[in-house]
Amino acid sequence: MFTFETADQKEVRRFRIAQFNGRPATVKSGGATITGHVRSVMEKEASVPPRWTITIVPMPPKPEAALRPTSRVRPFAEDYF
Repeated sequence: MFTFETADQKEVRRFRIAQFNGRPATVKSGGATITGHVRSVMEKEASVPPRWTITIVPMPPKPEAALRPTSRVRPFAEDYF
């Protein structure tokens, strides 16, 4: 699990919407990009300005898409030469 803290209300809203809809969210932290499902968005009660702790369960990276093999069909013109 990946946990971080933020004070950006727009970012918190985006994570809450992703959590509600069950969609993965992406966050960039220290040069690393983490994509996963939001597990919790918790507000710290006694902080000024308000701060939130967000927990994300990372998803495994998608495998690279394999290139399709080329067609083995000869061009039509080659049949007559």
